Amino acid sequence: MEIFNDFSIGLFFWTTIILLVLIILLRKFAWKPILDALHTREQGIKDALDSAEAARKEMQNLQADNERILQEARIERDTLLKEAREMKSNMISEAKEEAQNEADKIVANAQVQIETEKRAAVADLKNQVAVLSVEIAEKIIKEKVASNDEQLALIDTMLKDVKLN
Repeated sequence: MEIFNDFSIGLFFWTTIILLVLIILLRKFAWKPILDALHTREQGIKDALDSAEAARKEMQNLQADNERILQEARIERDTLLKEAREMKSNMISEAKEEAQNEADKIVANAQVQIETEKRAAVADLKNQVAVLSVEIAEKIIKEKVASNDEQLALIDTMLKDVKLN
């Protein structure tokens, strides 16, 4: 090994001094800026992580708000649907009731009209029977009663039978 054979204390001394000066200069001019840059970078990463955490928390809050809003919307939708169903059922029952009332009125009017027409028909029938009876009686009386005396006797008998109303 040749390095140990050529060893000189002066060279070793100056090499050590140059190395120490180089270390001092590097520490002052190179390491400090490098360490400052590393600290700045570390702080930037830490700030970014904190921002990401804050954003994550904000996102969770937004998701919770969205879920709450969706739940409220579902409840409101269900309420509106329930009210619509109730309104539909009320409208149907009112329409049925109104139709039933109208049908009852029509039936009542028809019954009154039928009764009126029935009375009119019975009255007409009575009139026709009376007319026919009078005509038949007239023909029978004309054939049976030829003289005035017989006619007067028949009228007296009939008047006694008839009661005044």
